[in-house]
Amino acid sequence: MQTFDIQIIVAQEDLDHLNHVNNVRYVQWVQDIAEQHWHAKATGKILSDYFWVLLNHTIAYENPAVLGDGLTIKTYIKESGGVTCIRIVEIYNTETEKLLASSETKWCLISQHNMKPTRITEEIKTLFS
Repeated sequence: MQTFDIQIIVAQEDLDHLNHVNNVRYVQWVQDIAEQHWHAKATGKILSDYFWVLLNHTIAYENPAVLGDGLTIKTYIKESGGVTCIRIVEIYNTETEKLLASSETKWCLISQHNMKPTRITEEIKTLFS
């Protein structure tokens, strides 16, 4: 399993009325890192031939994050087969290493050419293994 990580700092606009990171922001970070991972690994040809759509999403909130916290967001592909893959995202406090939230999302690979689900190629599987 190959992980892809990014580091961020919690900003004022990430907070809710309780002064901790808004749950919706975690969902956005899950979406953002999935897209960044795809674009970091896929070739120009793959990007022009395929894209992913989200089929379902679960998230567990474990601990709060507050203004100024450094966060490490990690993602990896748990499994893939047929036209779908399962992606895991984990968000940690960088300083304490506490898990703040974890997510499991199911994605479907779509052909840019006919806009229909398409089998995940070995080339794409290899990018993320």
